Amino acid sequence: MASVVIPKGAIPDEIGCSFSDLHATRGVLDSMNETSKSRQYWGPLEQSVCSGHGIDIGCGPDPLNDRVRRFDMEDGDANKITQYVKDQFDFVFSSHCLEHMHNPKDALHEWWQLVKPGGHLFFIVPDEDLYEQGVFPSRFNADHKATFTLSKSRSWSPVSYNVLDLANSLPNGRLVSLVLQDHGYDRRLMKYGPLPRHVVFRAYRSLVWRTRIEWEALDKWMSKYFSCDQSRANGALSQIQCIVQKLS
Repeated sequence: MASVVIPKGAIPDEIGCSFSDLHATRGVLDSMNETSKSRQYWGPLEQSVCSGHGIDIGCGPDPLNDRVRRFDMEDGDANKITQYVKDQFDFVFSSHCLEHMHNPKDALHEWWQLVKPGGHLFFIVPDEDLYEQGVFPSRFNADHKATFTLSKSRSWSPVSYNVLDLANSLPNGRLVSLVLQDHGYDRRLMKYGPLPRHVVFRAYRSLVWRTRIEWEALDKWMSKYFSCDQSRANGALSQIQCIVQKLS
């Protein structure tokens, strides 16, 4: 895992990288438990931040824990969450939800209003190089409305956000941690940029979709020649984790 902790106000020239991911069809078949997957690698910092009264935005079927308040599509629009949630919390957590917001910066500022003074906003988003691999709209999730990087002077993506800039834009905030997480990620499988839609690839996706069977041997062979979403196929992480504290 690569990690960096940057003080508020820091403006590095570049803290990015270019990496990989594994297989579109599985994204349709499986609902990955991204929070549970991430929690395997949490240490004392993450555990301490996620204590007390909290809310999990966009939790789906995988909430942070049994005590957290859940907020998902059936509860309202997370882009305008303050219209639905009037409380403040010791922590506001969200994993792989911000990329689905119409304006991630505006949504993040909405979420920030839910954080008590002294509390934390803790969010996780896919890394644009590891996950999207140089292509937008995303090959692996058509609902992604934005891509994210730690901090770049330029990005290949027309809808890219620097997470460092987002964190520093939060009023009265202190950046606690900014981490690129790539546990289990195999950069040798990366296919960066647009790739031809070969008839073999289309036939394979159709087969998996019709049969609902995942063919492990074919998976390994296909990953040598076609882009794939590693976070779906082998549980790898391809994401950015950010924790910001609201100062009293």
